[in-house]
Amino acid sequence: MSKVALVTGSSKGIGKEIIRELASNGMDVVINYNTSKDEAYELEKEISKYNVRSLVIKCDVSNEEEVKSMIEEIHSKLGSVDILVNNAAVNYNDFFYKKSVEDFKRTMDVNVIGAFLVSKYVSKDMINNKWGRIINISSTNGINTYYPVCLDYDASKAALISLTHNMAIEFAPYINVNAITPGFIGTESELEGMDEEFIKNEEEKILVKRMGTPRDVAKLVKFLVSDDASFINNSVIRVDGGQYGSN
Repeated sequence: MSKVALVTGSSKGIGKEIIRELASNGMDVVINYNTSKDEAYELEKEISKYNVRSLVIKCDVSNEEEVKSMIEEIHSKLGSVDILVNNAAVNYNDFFYKKSVEDFKRTMDVNVIGAFLVSKYVSKDMINNKWGRIINISSTNGINTYYPVCLDYDASKAALISLTHNMAIEFAPYINVNAITPGFIGTESELEGMDEEFIKNEEEKILVKRMGTPRDVAKLVKFLVSDDASFINNSVIRVDGGQYGSN
């Protein structure tokens, strides 16, 4: 029977490409969205060509009751969750002095608490089945790429790396937990508001001299959830083209 993969925040960007990649490799998929309903259902229609089971669920991952309802719906329609990709994230870029407590809390709630909550509820399936994969989509912003306009986002992605290490220990030996830290990935949200000069300067900091694509991340996800990666656990893997330096 096909494995069931839940990808949070998967109606657009990196999450969307991960859904495409997993579905094209025969996995049943859950497309999660919070606000982008039309995009989520368009994606489900697109992947129907792969003849896999799919489910679209609206859920704010920072809301525990909504998370519980989402997992219950998955159980009733697809069965247990085998693979979780914690991809849902928000980012409120603004000057430091304009940052609000509300936006900072919202960033932490979605990017960190959301990953904790969904992992908490799906891990029960994985432990019962004695097999599972959890991948947290962090960022090089959580390691050594810093921009004060998104310091709350950077802090959340650093916290997600810490969460990865602790969950790997907590869920051993049945669940492999790893983090992927994408660098400069050319999604619509990433490029929004950036001018050509800024993009060129950022690409100069990348050894391969180009920004990444969502597909670059999705291909690594596909590998990490496969049996070929069964000995990779508690790792933080950069997908950044050899990015160096930061502002």
